[in-house]
Amino acid sequence: MIAVLRGLYAGETVIDFPRWWRVAALASGIALLLSLGSFGLRGLELGIDFAGGTSYEVAAPDASVSDARSLLSRFGADGARIQVVDGDMIRIRSDIDDPARAAEIRDALSTELGPVETFEQVGPTWGDEVTDKAVRALVVFFLVVALYISARLEWKMAAGALAAVAHDIVVSVGVYSLLGVEVTPATVIAFLTIMGYSLYDTIVVYDKVREMTGRLGATERYTYTELMNLALNRVAMRSINTSVTSALPVLSLLMVGSVALGATALREFALALLVGIIVGSYSSLFLAAAMVARLKEGEQRWVQIRSKLAGRGLLDGPTRTIRRDEASAPDSRSSESPGRSKGPARRRPAPAARPGGSGSGTPPRPRKKRRN
Repeated sequence: MIAVLRGLYAGETVIDFPRWWRVAALASGIALLLSLGSFGLRGLELGIDFAGGTSYEVAAPDASVSDARSLLSRFGADGARIQVVDGDMIRIRSDIDDPARAAEIRDALSTELGPVETFEQVGPTWGDEVTDKAVRALVVFFLVVALYISARLEWKMAAGALAAVAHDIVVSVGVYSLLGVEVTPATVIAFLTIMGYSLYDTIVVYDKVREMTGRLGATERYTYTELMNLALNRVAMRSINTSVTSALPVLSLLMVGSVALGATALREFALALLVGIIVGSYSSLFLAAAMVARLKEGEQRWVQIRSKLAGRGLLDGPTRTIRRDEASAPDSRSSESPGRSKGPARRRPAPAARPGGSGSGTPPRPRKKRRN
């Protein structure tokens, strides 16, 4: 794998992306089924801002979960979720929304277990309002992105980009459901960041294939799938470099900030970003590109080009093997002809030599006579 990445970075390796599109579609289907299955069976661990209720964090190094549960049972809160965090901190989540009962439980916890470091209470109405706003923000984001990509590129690319973003969100939510990580407002912000990152990678791919179509599509020597494959080989390393440089600080935020330093508030945000960066880079190169190639191959123009190439015996499969010089050619919008200068002005041809003249072809200029 390292050798493949090194060769791709140096322009010495050519990847046949269409050959991997079926494998990627199968892997994405399995990931989506697992995510939806976990979401349907286990659901999401919604934070207090979405579900409402009361939250306590008690500094009780000598107490156990059973001690906290027996105390809460006296107040009719047997269904509270209790867990030990950071070794000596007990976190309690209950559905109690009565301020008087919540205050009684807080006083009892402080007296019998330890000091209550954090106390938070959110009503069910506020939780429903926050949930509605989060869903509304996601819907507005999808609509604005769809309109922009349709106007800037075309609707088929907008459909491919939104399908890739939806895939990234479902897989990220599935990871949260499988791991039982709490979903907080910071998680929603991370999801919006994931969508922006995934769209950035996808639009880079789409812009490159549009450039390749404008330059090489008129020659009718390539199918649209081959042009997409060529564009992916041009931008694959750029996408991988961007993903690695973006994932390193997020990984340090997750490992150092939340695990080593105990900043648990960063865990939900950093985990969503890390999963989104990895899945977003994958979906841009394999899912979004494959969907657009499948839609474009159905257009009459590309059907005719494929038929012409097949009639000449130039197609032996979905794509032909890309030469190394095609995959690693410099990104320029206009190819230069041999013998032309690289600057805006062309070199003028040398004048032809006249018979009987000098080698330069220009007779010497006569000298002026000096006056005495």
